[in-house]
Formats: sequence, structure tokens, C-alpha cells
Amino acid sequence: MKQLIPATLFIAAITCSNMQSGNFSIGLSSLQRSIDNTTIAGIWHLLPALASDTAAGKIPELNFDVKTNKFSGNTGCNAINGSFILQGDALSFGENMVSTKMACPGYNEKTFLESLLKTNRYVIKNGVLQLMYNTTVLSQWVRHADTTVTKQI
Repeated sequence: MKQLIPATLFIAAITCSNMQSGNFSIGLSSLQRSIDNTTIAGIWHLLPALASDTAAGKIPELNFDVKTNKFSGNTGCNAINGSFILQGDALSFGENMVSTKMACPGYNEKTFLESLLKTNRYVIKNGVLQLMYNTTVLSQWVRHADTTVTKQI
């Protein structure tokens, strides 16, 4: 019984701390779920530079799976997927990229796809992924925020 009291106090302290910080996950899982901002892996959303970047009504999204060197996502209108090659800070998208073919009035999807195919490197600065052609930034992306609430006991 004496050993149970310190463990209960420890769990209560972590739970209260998590609730005060807005993190409703119970236990140590929140420490394990921290995002590695040095890797390209995961879901990224485009930071629109022009109004035409979102003319199709959705924010473009890319999801990089570094274990398989495959990506998926959307252009803001059509679903896309394909492969990529990653070596250090060099990044290129495979020519085998495929997409659905819905009409996207007012949206220059061709330019978006050409930009991805031009990419030859990337940089992550302050949590922002920059897809680049040599030293020119082609597009900027931010990580998808996980808004799911998990409960673990």
C-alpha cells in the first residue's frame, strides 16, 4: 500500500500538468510523440504564396514515407502519389507520379506538378519545409498538426 501512494501521486502530477498545458494525454506518451523536425517524414501542408495556390478549394498536402520512398497527397484538387529519392539534402520526385484527373477551374495544377518535378533539394528551417531547385525556393510547407486527443492509462 505504501508503494502505491507515491505511484498514484506521480500519475496525478503528470495528469494535472498535462491538463494545464492543454495536453490531455495521460502518462508519458506525450514525450514519446514529439515530432522530429529534422526529418521530411510525415504529412506537410503547403503555405500558399499566391491566392491561386488554393483556388481549387483545398490546401495541397504531401505525406512522405521515408521507409518506402513513396509519397501521397493532393494538389489542392487531385490526389497524387509516387516515389521520391532522398540522399542527404537532395530530394527528387520520380517521373512515375500519378494523379486523379478531376477538373480544377481557376487552378494551374500543371505548374504545381512541374514545381514538384523541378525539386532537387530541400531544407527544413524553423519547422518549415522548403522544396528547392538549387538555391531557389519553389514552395514552403508546414507539418500537419495532430489534433486527435488520445487517452492512455
